Amino acid sequence: MNDQIKTVLLLGLLSMILIGLGAWMGQTYLYAFTIMAIVMNFVSYFYSDKIVLAVSGAQEVSMEEAPGLHSIVEELAARANLPKPRVYIIPQAQPNAFATGRNPQHSAVAATQGIMELLNERELRGVIAHELGHVLNRDILITSIAATIASAVTFIAHALQWGAIFGGGRDDDERGSTIGTLALAIVAPIAATLVQLAISRSREFEADATGARLCGDPESLARALEKLERGAEAIPADVAPATASLYIVNPFAGTGGFLNWFSTHPPMEERIARLRAMMLDSAKFA
Repeated sequence: MNDQIKTVLLLGLLSMILIGLGAWMGQTYLYAFTIMAIVMNFVSYFYSDKIVLAVSGAQEVSMEEAPGLHSIVEELAARANLPKPRVYIIPQAQPNAFATGRNPQHSAVAATQGIMELLNERELRGVIAHELGHVLNRDILITSIAATIASAVTFIAHALQWGAIFGGGRDDDERGSTIGTLALAIVAPIAATLVQLAISRSREFEADATGARLCGDPESLARALEKLERGAEAIPADVAPATASLYIVNPFAGTGGFLNWFSTHPPMEERIARLRAMMLDSAKFA
């Protein structure tokens, strides 16, 4: 299936999950949630980057504030023939990074304080190349929209849980049971996460390969991924679960619990193996 068609269908499915929540609650809610889904898609298209950056606590930094990071972003963007993305730092100890924006002209790269302290310049360059790979592959909009809609689904599902616990229900005569409402409230965010998984996992492989070609150094990214996985396992993440798919490594790698069952990232061992296999094919870097 064409990747663009697949993406439209998957994003449509996320919207249908949101509408389904409204349908369960009754006709009035169905109309309201249908309008909400339409508005969410519109808002997500134009403002998803601002939303995910705000949710992540990212702060834009100037060249004077982060000269090393700016220099890497500027150099790699020039090599990729891309406009230079805006540069953000996330005040978080876990080492991680992501890119967002609706197109290359409105893109941003965000790195945590932890990644700036953990990686050397060569490894950080590999990570930034990966993030610019997402920009080159035009998938930053898709993942940002998916994260925004999934956040809305999760928020509404939580509201349903509390409503069911305190006697809320559907607005028609055939009121749903508390158990049924709770079940839907639990299933909806899981379904939204599964849709995100389908959207994002293949894109991480593609961004790894694109980033490796862009920086000409697959080993730098492979080494960075090894360090980042260990960092994610050791340092808890202060990240909204619905935005986890945006990051270069799974921010919940160290939880060992429910969130890991639905990881939106492919196995780290496979990502690293693919990168190191690229070194054997010198034609990719000729």
